[in-house]
Amino acid sequence: MPHHIVIMLAAGIGIPVLAALNAALGRYIGSPAVAAAVLFVVAFAVSALVALATHPQAVTKLATAPKHLFLAGTLVAFYVLAITWIAPTMGVGNAVFFVLLGQLISAAVIDHFGLFTAQTSPLTLTRTAGIALMAIGVFVTQKA
Repeated sequence: MPHHIVIMLAAGIGIPVLAALNAALGRYIGSPAVAAAVLFVVAFAVSALVALATHPQAVTKLATAPKHLFLAGTLVAFYVLAITWIAPTMGVGNAVFFVLLGQLISAAVIDHFGLFTAQTSPLTLTRTAGIALMAIGVFVTQKA
């Protein structure tokens, strides 16, 4: 389990870096959409290589996967396009603040109702207070 924490912490560190790099590319070439497309081409190539190297049998199951599960790709595209377009005007920190706030709210709802086959974790008063404290902490870091 500790290695999972390290991996997710690294992923969290990468989100603002991704936002800053892609926003800079979008400004440099004059198109957030083209910058996002470049990111997806690179991400697809890396993901495909890792998938084929580690789980080639899983690739063959794609044809039978429920179609609604592919919505995740649309959500990733929305995030990347949004952060690439908006971060240059409101700042990476402010943009990521709202992303984190959205993640806290969405994660709490998904866990509370066990949506998308997620493990159920009821939204108690204590958990709500913890989420609110996290949100306030992220807000304070942006105002300091």
